[in-house]
Amino acid sequence: MNIDVKIPAALASECGGARHLYVEVPEEATLGAVLDRVAATHPRLGRRLQDEAGRLRRFVNVYVGDEESRRLQGLETPVRGHDVQILPSIAGG
Repeated sequence: MNIDVKIPAALASECGGARHLYVEVPEEATLGAVLDRVAATHPRLGRRLQDEAGRLRRFVNVYVGDEESRRLQGLETPVRGHDVQILPSIAGG
């Protein structure tokens, strides 16, 4: 199964300028498996998304379909039939 991982402009430089990455994963794959595949092919992007322990960085929001992954099952969220979208948090002051 191919998953379309949508990359924001702010992180595109970490994966050669790509705005979409297509990741091949098994049908039962979770968000964690998708992000592991992304990190394997684009390590700089992987380090921006997950910390050394493999947890999502708090300033990154990852959506599976239309739902933010932290409101679902986090990295254990099944991705079957859904795109994944990465959005960096925006802060200002």
